[in-house]
Amino acid sequence: MNLLDTITKDMHSSMKAGDKIKANTLRTVLAKLKDKQINSRKDLSEQEELNVIKTLVKQRKESYEIFTKAGRVDLAKKEDSELNILNNYLPNMMSEDNIKILVQNVISETKASSLADIGKVMPLVMKKGKGKIDGKIANVILRDLLE
Repeated sequence: MNLLDTITKDMHSSMKAGDKIKANTLRTVLAKLKDKQINSRKDLSEQEELNVIKTLVKQRKESYEIFTKAGRVDLAKKEDSELNILNNYLPNMMSEDNIKILVQNVISETKASSLADIGKVMPLVMKKGKGKIDGKIANVILRDLLE
């Protein structure tokens, strides 16, 4: 069962259970996935589906921060709930320690020695991480190691 089918099934079960927040969140995900599918005029790969969900997660995180700073606890709580629902459909991300090991390996492979080498190291780190790496964390670790 692919991700689209899983999300559809989960949306139907949450609708039956009366969980409006989950149903609406999954309805949004399905709309985004179908939009992407229509625009690309082909079935989406699993990586493309995950990229759509990652984009939605990033949007929720940014909204949560904005609402928290503005003192809108009610809206921040809603964004946080949606964020938790969306995270269930993403693969487990690598831990910070594993990211550091991967970054160190890529640095030694590429013989990077200064901050000027970030451009050749980061793409390899992200490729080897296969979507399970938070790019911001990897970038911070890389900068610390190259300074």
